[in-house]
Amino acid sequence: MNHISSFTVAAIAGLALAGPLAASQKTGAMAQDFKLTDVNGNTVQLSKFRGKTVVLEWHNPGCPFVAKHYNSGNMQATQQAARQQGAVWLTINSGASGKQGHMTGPEAKALMAQQNFRSSNYLFDPKGVVGKAYGAKTTPHMYIIDKAGILVYQGGIDDKPTANPADIKSARNHVTAALGEIRSGDKISVAQSRPYGCSVKYAS
Repeated sequence: MNHISSFTVAAIAGLALAGPLAASQKTGAMAQDFKLTDVNGNTVQLSKFRGKTVVLEWHNPGCPFVAKHYNSGNMQATQQAARQQGAVWLTINSGASGKQGHMTGPEAKALMAQQNFRSSNYLFDPKGVVGKAYGAKTTPHMYIIDKAGILVYQGGIDDKPTANPADIKSARNHVTAALGEIRSGDKISVAQSRPYGCSVKYAS
């Protein structure tokens, strides 16, 4: 991974957090169905998981904010906790060909093994159709869809919008909190938050 200066990280963070919070998918409404290709070339359809909670995670391996959560093991721990609860975790890469973070199937499989991913599958969205439909703005950008297919959470993984791994310890993990509330039957206390990270590298 290329070294990125603290100034560049701060600039990326500022850009990713700028502007009003706008979502293409409405929290509390039915999540839009989609089909994407996974690392093995198989088609994966969201609606096939109806009856299970589904977590969507937008990913770019070249992003320092993504590195914060993977290098520390925080993302893998969150993935593992979700799957132990019976959830399906889909990691999605909307990076266009030639843009930062774009990977082939074999490259993604190698990265998943190297970083000990705990997600259920890794999906490719190189044309950005699904990412734009969901309003995915940053990596990471998180979404939770309940067993009925309703989008119940969207936003950041936590409430510490920095690239500093030291901030994870004191952060509120919105994803694990929401999953816990789903499991207990409680209302999700934070159903939407501002996402942070690098901008998704969509095709021009």
